[in-house]
Amino acid sequence: MIKEFEGKTEKEAIDKAVEALGLERDEFDVEIVESQKSGFLFKKGRVIIRVHVGGDEVPARGGEANPVPENDFEHAVVDFVQNVIEKMGFPGKVFVSFREARKLGLMLDSEHSGILIGRKGKNLDAVQTLANVVAGRLTNDDIRIILDSENYRIRREENLVKMARKVGEQIRRSKGSRLLEPMNPFERRLVHTALNDMNDVDTKSEGEGLYKQIRVYYRGVDR
Repeated sequence: MIKEFEGKTEKEAIDKAVEALGLERDEFDVEIVESQKSGFLFKKGRVIIRVHVGGDEVPARGGEANPVPENDFEHAVVDFVQNVIEKMGFPGKVFVSFREARKLGLMLDSEHSGILIGRKGKNLDAVQTLANVVAGRLTNDDIRIILDSENYRIRREENLVKMARKVGEQIRRSKGSRLLEPMNPFERRLVHTALNDMNDVDTKSEGEGLYKQIRVYYRGVDR
């Protein structure tokens, strides 16, 4: 994914990219497209950056899928999500990205995708939760809705695994502990699993509610 952001300074443009994409600064590359320094009296500085995230487009999960809803259930869920984002003031299109056993993937295509994703994907999680509530009322098959936009979830999963391994190695060297950022249940499972093969490093969840934190700590003994 490639997007451009503008600010009075490079830092301001990067801050806008972080906020819009819901990513940390080290999760994307920055290319300076245009840079104009502020001048005397009325001339203001202007910097345009081009943000590169994850190289080229990430392929959709589970291969190609028919993006058109195939049954009444899919039609109802797609229509619900589309109505929600329209009422939020950020309209876009919703299509099916993958179908798996007890899972239905939906992709949001909107010029407001950065806002719909939100910081750390929290806006996306909120709409996904609503979609799952509706899905639960529509069928008894316990189908889980996975909502994504611009392959944010795939990129987030890859970055979390890399981060977890990096922190694990740091804990091995320091023999201390570190409390990670708040994460939803799925993200926490990714981190626990990523560090499961480090016999001298362990993890545990701390806090209350949906978004808990993981503590990575040194144990120094074989399991």
